[in-house]
Amino acid sequence: MGHVDYDSTLIVGSFIAAGAICYIVISMEQLIFKQTYKKIEPFILLLNGLLLAAAISIVHIVGMHAYHLFEAASSNVPLITLAFGISAVLSSVAIWLTSRFTLPIFRLILSSVIMGIGISASYYVSMLGWNIDIYKKDYTSFLILFSVLIAMSGSGLAFLLAYKLKESERHRISLKLAFAVMMTLSIMGMHYTALISTNITDKFVSQYQAEHDLLLFTIILVTCLVLVASFIVAVLEQRLNQRNLELRKANKELANLSIQDNLTKLPNRLYLVDYAEVLLSDHRYKDQKIAFLYIDLDRFKSVNDAFGHHIGDQLLIQMANRLHWQLNEKCKLLRIGGDEFLLIAENTDTEEAMQLAEKVLHLIQDSYQISGKEINISASLGIALFPEHGQNVQDLLMNADAAMLMSKEQGRNTYTVFSYSTHQQETRSQSKLINDLYKAVEEKQFVLYYQPKFNTNLEICGVEALIRWNHPSLGMLTPHMFIGGAEKTGLIIPMGYWALEQACQQIQEWERSNTQFYPIAVNLSALQFENKKLFSTLEGLLKKYQIQPHHLIIEITESTAMRHIDLSIRACERLRDMGIRVAIDDFGTGHSSFLY
Repeated sequence: MGHVDYDSTLIVGSFIAAGAICYIVISMEQLIFKQTYKKIEPFILLLNGLLLAAAISIVHIVGMHAYHLFEAASSNVPLITLAFGISAVLSSVAIWLTSRFTLPIFRLILSSVIMGIGISASYYVSMLGWNIDIYKKDYTSFLILFSVLIAMSGSGLAFLLAYKLKESERHRISLKLAFAVMMTLSIMGMHYTALISTNITDKFVSQYQAEHDLLLFTIILVTCLVLVASFIVAVLEQRLNQRNLELRKANKELANLSIQDNLTKLPNRLYLVDYAEVLLSDHRYKDQKIAFLYIDLDRFKSVNDAFGHHIGDQLLIQMANRLHWQLNEKCKLLRIGGDEFLLIAENTDTEEAMQLAEKVLHLIQDSYQISGKEINISASLGIALFPEHGQNVQDLLMNADAAMLMSKEQGRNTYTVFSYSTHQQETRSQSKLINDLYKAVEEKQFVLYYQPKFNTNLEICGVEALIRWNHPSLGMLTPHMFIGGAEKTGLIIPMGYWALEQACQQIQEWERSNTQFYPIAVNLSALQFENKKLFSTLEGLLKKYQIQPHHLIIEITESTAMRHIDLSIRACERLRDMGIRVAIDDFGTGHSSFLY
């Protein structure tokens, strides 16, 4: 442009005024993220757009007045007003794009482009509204492009600072000042670059020297390249931060999956460990009680068997949702097993826990509509309270479980509060024994005793094999203490096969020594008598020990024989074909004896 004088005081003043307005803008933008101001978000966006338009206008108008050659200029108010309106609308849109809770790369670039166009349009439209009689105007196209790039790059950096302010807990004032300075520099950088691109020459004065134009071009080019490079670096950094954010989100989701039940979306046992530790510590400090309600659905397996596992899954989901929505905020529901749930009630005494148990039982036993079927189910509950029934989550869970088993014994669909009674202690001991059974089977901690049978002449006519458990700490245990648990867990099957092999080995020894204490009768449970591997196992044992089949007797109870009578008949015939004898124990004592 032609050589002109300018007032540096006005330029500095416009920078301070525009910077102050931009500081107000960023302060108001942060209100959008507060729930209290959510309803007036459109008003805040519009006001911020007007404020930015005012800052842009101040820089343009004051900057133009800083050049004394504009003192004789006349203005076209409608065009200048239009320029203000364009910058206000585009500024509002740009702020809206960047004031969301996330700022993807595309949205950052789009908002930068819109804001840059708003700043540039404000200048070039307003320039059309200025008429200068003794001067003529023309524009340098590449400088126009540079001015727009400066506006876009500077705006992008400013918006990135605004987004970092949203995430930051520290240095908030510094970030606000940085935003205000960067936005003001982008406005002023665009304005003065555009002003240089506007060749305003005296109609009677020759154009300013070419060397001066080259110097200005070099300064502007370097400034533009620095701004664009800074913006590109900022975009790349934001992209990296976005990827890190997505990675943290994915890791958090994976962590949540590990502590969340996949089916019901309730917290699981892994969640319980950390949650209970904090909860117990807090209530111990406050001297408050916590109720642990152990919930076990009654005959849930029957639902799966009758309707299918998909119906059973839907039942669990509906029941979990029903309890979750009906219980108050101080209750936490967890799924800790297949059909087992745990309800933890904070600051709850015994009376409140009993009332809560009644409510839970009532909610569970209301019918469920699943796939056009009406499903009904009940539950058994056990209650243990912190601190009287345990000081840690393990003891509280075991005691609540023991109380729940008492509810099962009392007919189900009821609740029991744990107490240190002999019966509940036995129930708890039984649970521990069942746990020890797994190790006993693995380490073969069992012993087989042989009880002789006598005929009418008081001669030994065979023996019956009786199993005992040589427990490492409790000593020798009789069958009534562990057979029930073995049947519940299915461990009775490997135990029975172990007993059969021990009996066959003993028969082999007696046959070789001609000690005629055989046959040996081995008791089999209903589960093992119906097991598919029974006959192949027996054939393998007979072949391995090379014994006479009739020296082995399989003994079953009457109820076992009558449970699936057709299957029992086929099994007995198969054993007879193998040469193994079958005996019925406790004949006439079962309910089936009324049938014959």
